[in-house]
Amino acid sequence: MPKKRKLARGVAIAGAGMSKFGMFPDKNSKDLFAEAFGEMLTSVDKGLDPKDIDALYVGNFTNDFFVHQAHWGPIISDLIGLTPKPATRTEGACASSALAFREGVFAIASGFYDIVLVGGVEQMSKRTTEEVAEGLALATVPYEGEAGFTFPGVFGALATAYFAKYGAGREDLMNITVKSHNNAPLNPKAQFPLTIRDIMDARRKKLEQRGLPVPDWSDEKSFLSDPTVNPPVAWPLHLYDCCPISDGASCILLVAEELVRNFTDEPIFVAGIGQGSGRGLHASESLTSFEATRYAAQEAYGMAGIDADAIQFAEVHDCFSMAELIHVEDLGFFPQGQGYRAIAEGATALNGPIPINTSGGLKCKGHPVGATGTSQLFEIWTQLRGKAGKRQVPKDNLRIGAAHNLGGTGGTCTFTILERR
Repeated sequence: MPKKRKLARGVAIAGAGMSKFGMFPDKNSKDLFAEAFGEMLTSVDKGLDPKDIDALYVGNFTNDFFVHQAHWGPIISDLIGLTPKPATRTEGACASSALAFREGVFAIASGFYDIVLVGGVEQMSKRTTEEVAEGLALATVPYEGEAGFTFPGVFGALATAYFAKYGAGREDLMNITVKSHNNAPLNPKAQFPLTIRDIMDARRKKLEQRGLPVPDWSDEKSFLSDPTVNPPVAWPLHLYDCCPISDGASCILLVAEELVRNFTDEPIFVAGIGQGSGRGLHASESLTSFEATRYAAQEAYGMAGIDADAIQFAEVHDCFSMAELIHVEDLGFFPQGQGYRAIAEGATALNGPIPINTSGGLKCKGHPVGATGTSQLFEIWTQLRGKAGKRQVPKDNLRIGAAHNLGGTGGTCTFTILERR
């Protein structure tokens, strides 16, 4: 069990911004970050002079591979006019910008800085699907890579183990996919703002226009059960279980607690923050749980002085539908082996007792890996301020939300709890 830790100084979010996520062949990483930064500036209620920012922490996984350019800290610093102030790049695979957030929090809590910009960016669309798979595989442990594991293969193996241990099946993964696609059309930033029924109807119409036979899809699950439209990728995972290739950026303005009301009357505070690390699959104690997630969650809960029951909604790292199922159990939202039953009953829907991935998640919002961590926190910040529009969590006195971000095959995990006071 991790020690119970406290920040030496309170830290709050004063503003945040996010680009649209998607495939943007005509944009580069600087364009994407500039879009997120511009939105962040307009979100600060009482205004911000960028010259007041003391430091920058920016997460990026592997633009070194995707666009053959490294050293993104000073590149982004120069872009937004922060030079010669310090700029640091953080890398933790898909958790890269969550680590940037964590480092920014610690920099303020230490008393060294008062105002810090954190964020992330990734540009993946310039590469083929095969090349993206190769780049992402750099985040596996060497043994997994040498054995030929890709990320779909990893999470397919986890799904197989979970099914065998607890009796779940493909329909339980479909429940997660359908839920995420129901949330995505409510998010203007989402890469795939379509429900599964929207996709099914569009496919049916296209076949009719071509004069081709139209399958008798009775509902979303019959559509997802059709391998001609939802082919297997790494059994039992199929196409609609997998997140897309994405470009995007996101950023957050962190301010010391005693100064934050100079910038906004609606600050959102960092209540708990945790990080854990894990071993490769070959050395893991279980294929149905991530020790890094469990450790990070306990550290964050301890700092916040709460347990899982206090979390009212969360963004979790659903790079694959199976990942969401494992994570909601590791985070303590449901007992081990029972999450799929709760999901089937609607527990994680937008109007359920604990909404999960109101943004549409990585599955539908998109997953530009270096930007994902702070984009999840952007969603929690937006919800806690009551600014999420049609996807707003319908709860009275919404106060506590959390974001879970996983890097690699479970090697890096962060869990961050935010609170409206």
